[in-house]
Amino acid sequence: MSWYYTPKPTVVPAEEFDASADANALRKAMKGFGTDEQAIIDILCARSNAQRQEISEAFKRELGRDLIADLKSELGGKFEDVILALMLPPEEYLCKQLHKAMDGIGTDEKALIEIIAPQTNDQIKAIVDCYEGKYNRPLAEHICSETSGSFRRLLTMIIVGARDPQGTVDPELAVEQAKQLYDAGEGKLGTDEEVFYKILAHASFDQLEIVFEEYKSLSGRTIEQALKAELSGELYDALSAIVECVQMAPHFFAKRLHKAMDGVGTDDATLIRIIVSRSEIDLQNIKDEYEQMYNKTLLSAVKDETSGDYKRGLCALIGNA
Repeated sequence: MSWYYTPKPTVVPAEEFDASADANALRKAMKGFGTDEQAIIDILCARSNAQRQEISEAFKRELGRDLIADLKSELGGKFEDVILALMLPPEEYLCKQLHKAMDGIGTDEKALIEIIAPQTNDQIKAIVDCYEGKYNRPLAEHICSETSGSFRRLLTMIIVGARDPQGTVDPELAVEQAKQLYDAGEGKLGTDEEVFYKILAHASFDQLEIVFEEYKSLSGRTIEQALKAELSGELYDALSAIVECVQMAPHFFAKRLHKAMDGVGTDDATLIRIIVSRSEIDLQNIKDEYEQMYNKTLLSAVKDETSGDYKRGLCALIGNA
């Protein structure tokens, strides 16, 4: 199954790792007049998240200082955003991003989709637990207050852990589900949105892959074509994101990265979020996909769009290989 692509990270744990040595080197890079940003990049962009947590602990234990507070006081701009993102445990970082997407006036629905759509039940549970602990408010409740209609119901279903566990597969049911999707869309006048979001929020990714194959056999069209013809707005965006993540998650993220850099201006928040959050998962796969799709390397695209320490930090995470 294509869902079983082998995830290849660009950031892996450093082999010769010494948290104390790294903590002292970081202190030296920030002590006195001026800051050695390159030293910070060389250390923090070349360690796994777990190793960064150890460095943070060593910094507190041996130097009596808060590493994040020191980084905040020494760095600025987008470079600071990258480094601080690297210092948070993955689920805490995604919680912060979800909160940011809903905080204040307006909601960044695309960020909600990008963060929530690719997650398995276990990953969602870690994010949900972290969110309530951090913001003293259930994530589902916050999302309900910021979204509406079928889009809200879809996101809420995913967040409450409605999806079947990974590996849950029932080929006979897949035939039935494909028919239900057909009958709810192409097979009738109008669209029964509920059938679409219920199946796509409940079935495991493994099951959905079979459902999509069955759909094509049944209707002669791909599920993507059906969604495009039947749905629109945020619900369409969210469901097509799930479809892409089922079939090939790196393709979905490569598209998001390209969009973040296409045209006038750069969507730095999306650029940072994807590069940081996928660097220890499948950023190498995303790079390969990006080059295939756009005939340009992700590294050269990022270099064209960014500058200074911000550019150097992102490029260190992307890697040259």
